[in-house]
Amino acid sequence: MYEAVAFYLFSAITLGMFSITVLSRNALYAMSALAGGMIFISGFFFLLDAEFLGVVQIIVYSGAVMALYAFGMMLFDTTKDVKERVTCKKSVYTLSILSALLIVVIVSAPLWGAHLEATYPMSESYSNIQSLGLVMFTTYLIPFELSAVMLLVAMISGIVLVSKRLDNSITLNEEVDGEGNL
Repeated sequence: MYEAVAFYLFSAITLGMFSITVLSRNALYAMSALAGGMIFISGFFFLLDAEFLGVVQIIVYSGAVMALYAFGMMLFDTTKDVKERVTCKKSVYTLSILSALLIVVIVSAPLWGAHLEATYPMSESYSNIQSLGLVMFTTYLIPFELSAVMLLVAMISGIVLVSKRLDNSITLNEEVDGEGNL
């Protein structure tokens, strides 16, 4: 009973945070809501007795969102508000109706009686972390390594983009000064 109440509570809060992320006009509010949503997602892992994955969710993904937060502060002018004009109201209404239908299907799916079962045999002698390591480093080793390489490329790309922008701003300041004095 408590698990169901906690699940629906975490679901509502997570959906609320991610809707703030999508609908906010201020980049800092959107990134803060994204970090909060990632933290509330970890609550699902704790409900499933996967404490290690819950802690990893908080540390890794919320840390990645905070890095995104820092890059957002460096790359965008977050002080001015964004004013958007919705030109195609039909698509907004269609997406909102489809989202509502998807939420109804997700909420009613447990009532259909479908039971999910793990296909990888687990031993009772293994702990959560040992079972996760066994599956991750045998069955899912290549996707795990590819995701690590993708994160490395994204980090290097972010550093290159910020350094190019800093070079351009320093060059523009030197041209305005005329003599190259900063």
